[in-house]
Amino acid sequence: MEEQIRIGIVGYGNLGKGVELAIKQCEDMQLVAIFSRRKPESLGIFDKTIPVLPISKAKEYQDKIDVMILCGGSARDLPEQGPFFAKFFNTVDSFDTHAKIPQYFEAVNQAATAHGKTSIISVGWDPGLFSLLRTISEAILPDGKTYTFWGKGVSQGHSDAIRRIEGVKAGIQYTIPSNEAITLVRKGERPNLTISDKHQRECFVVAEDGADKAKIESAIKTMPDYFLDYKTTVHFISETEFKEKHSQMPHGGFVIRSGQTNGNNNQLVEFSLKLSSNPEFTASVLTAYARAAYRLKQEGQIGAKTVLDIAPVYLAKKPVTTLRSEL
Repeated sequence: MEEQIRIGIVGYGNLGKGVELAIKQCEDMQLVAIFSRRKPESLGIFDKTIPVLPISKAKEYQDKIDVMILCGGSARDLPEQGPFFAKFFNTVDSFDTHAKIPQYFEAVNQAATAHGKTSIISVGWDPGLFSLLRTISEAILPDGKTYTFWGKGVSQGHSDAIRRIEGVKAGIQYTIPSNEAITLVRKGERPNLTISDKHQRECFVVAEDGADKAKIESAIKTMPDYFLDYKTTVHFISETEFKEKHSQMPHGGFVIRSGQTNGNNNQLVEFSLKLSSNPEFTASVLTAYARAAYRLKQEGQIGAKTVLDIAPVYLAKKPVTTLRSEL
């Protein structure tokens, strides 16, 4: 039996659960431990034989874990956890606050490089796979415009940001793309679209008893990097309605590059995702890049990386000779 990549998980929300499931589908990986701030009995992990430990115990596993997958939120968890864990482990995370990725990269890169570790940041489908497709399509069609549409679906990062607001008991956010804008782009018209032209955001919130709903709504609508530049609607609903109607986490989106060659031949590149479970798909991307982190570290490629730095062969379970013949 081939040597297995030993994986640890930090954080066991929807994304952490998805990573546990994704590892089960990878014969070359084994889950060693889960680290959480919550009590082990409250997590409901799938494999009861896996140790569940406080995050403070993670450093004791430096020799037992090859790659640590960080499943915390981008608003508050990863800005601290990313650079911290990069000192002790090879890491993969899904930091998705687009405007802050450059500074986050620098912080993680400094920690990983100083300690000889490999860290892949901002892994998922956007940022992540969509970033990769934007890069490829723009290189192929230099005369053109790129458009990204998300939804309709649940954004994990934006939902997490809502839940961090004081007085919020439960919350979820749906990103809704403009069908009119998508139609114009697919026609090859290359319109100039603002952020608010392309999407709107719809939030459903369960407030704590006695919470100031007007204050919560204002905090959501004025939140920079998340809601400030969008048309945002906030609905306050009961906990019962929330559980009945908002327990699923679908999502998806499109990257479209509309361009021309020879000045008059329209060319359109489109990549799309339709996801029944946003966290499980994102977790599957993280898990594939954990394989890449392990291989890069073996080659001595340390420091922070993004998906743009990594060749696809590092993700694949199959050897490159097989990939050449099959794909």
